[in-house]
Amino acid sequence: MTTFATFAAALLMLGAPGKVESIKATDLDGKPVEIQTAGKITTVIFISTQCPISNDYNERMKALYNEFNPRGVQFVFLNSNSTESSADAAEHARKHGFPFRVLKDPNNVEADRFAAEFTPHVYVIGKNSEIIYRGAIDDSRPADKVTKTYLKDVLNAAIEGKPLPVTETKAFGCTIKRVKKST
Repeated sequence: MTTFATFAAALLMLGAPGKVESIKATDLDGKPVEIQTAGKITTVIFISTQCPISNDYNERMKALYNEFNPRGVQFVFLNSNSTESSADAAEHARKHGFPFRVLKDPNNVEADRFAAEFTPHVYVIGKNSEIIYRGAIDDSRPADKVTKTYLKDVLNAAIEGKPLPVTETKAFGCTIKRVKKST
């Protein structure tokens, strides 16, 4: 069992950074935005305008925001897809009545730093700026089939100062369309 725990810890180190003190992106008008995480529970969700799986989560993301933002949780919704413009993201947010702002992640800087692969892909950062959860919002694309509400359970535990019920799950969705890097 110790070998497995060591292996699992090593795998976690290959992914997202352990500490995230700020998130840099641009608003949908192209202006730089820097969000500080210290002293706050921060939920980062990578989203897409075109991914049907991400779009199946739109109502659940709104509900989570409406439940937890008033309880002090800071949310960062990042669109990192190189195939989706700021105008696309703004129209998508308007069309779906998002109560939160969506930011663009030019050149996939944050997606790369977090090792985010999918939309939606979730990261929760604790008050000490350490990532405390990474993975899926819940366990089912169809909302009526959800049996495990990972993100909701993690946020409730973090707010209440209780042990987290889970720290990592397998994210699923459409892959983030990254900018082609010149070699």
